[in-house]
This record gives sequence, structure tokens and C-alpha cells, in this order.
Amino acid sequence: MRTGILAGAAAGAAGTAALNAVTYLDMAVRGRASSSTPEQTVEAIEEHLPVSVPGEGETREHRVAGLASLTGIVTGVGIGVAFGVLRRAGVRPPAPLGAALIGATAMASTNLSMAALDVTDPRTWSAGDWLTDALPHLLYGAVTDAVLRSLYR
Repeated sequence: MRTGILAGAAAGAAGTAALNAVTYLDMAVRGRASSSTPEQTVEAIEEHLPVSVPGEGETREHRVAGLASLTGIVTGVGIGVAFGVLRRAGVRPPAPLGAALIGATAMASTNLSMAALDVTDPRTWSAGDWLTDALPHLLYGAVTDAVLRSLYR
């Protein structure tokens, strides 16, 4: 089990790095701003829990931004761990299917949580919005799956 957790964490971290890299490349190429939904999600979670992000003004904004980035890392590594444990247990779909499953799981976990918190409504997204969200998650899935495969050879 520990091997699955460690392999999954490494694979998820690699996938997260790839997702972040392609997202930042897209921002640089298209000149688009970063999404504010991660910060909005942190603030929505804050409204539902008996905790608050300390500080005021820019200090608080910077903390929220840091927490938003950390939630992405935790999600990416966590999903990698889940698939690492599954792989250790013998679940080994073919590469394209494994990549798609991992990417779809990551995309669903973030989009469903944001929808549940009323941060966004994916039903209202344009085709371009879906593509902007799907491609980095598919790359996350491909890299995470590839690292898991290489670690289990």
C-alpha cells in the first residue's frame, strides 16, 4: 500500500506540474488572465467552515491566493495517490483509458466542488471554456498515468 501511495504522490506531483505549465503557457500565448475560481473556492469554503483566512486587504488576498494554489497541488497529488493505490491493487487500464480516467477524475473533482459551492456553473460554459479546462486536465491525466506506468515497470 505504501508503494502505491508514494508512487501515486510522485505521479500526481508530476501531473500537477504539467497541468500548471500548460495553463501558464496558455495564459502567456493567449494573453489571458488567470482564473479567479480557485480563490473564490477558498472563500466559499471559508463561508461553510468555522475558520477564516486571517488578515486584511492585500495580506488576506495573498493568503487566499496561496491557499488556492495549495488546494490545486493537494488535489493533484491526492488524485495521483488514489490512482497509485488502485494500480498497486491491480487496476491497470490501457494507457489512453488510464490517462482519460485520471484526467476526468481531476476535472470532475474540481468542477463538481466549485459547482457545489456555487462558484461556477459548468452547464453555462462555452465550448472554449470547456476546452480551456479539459486540455490541461487531460495532460495531467496523461503525465500522471505515464509516471505510474514507469514506476510500476
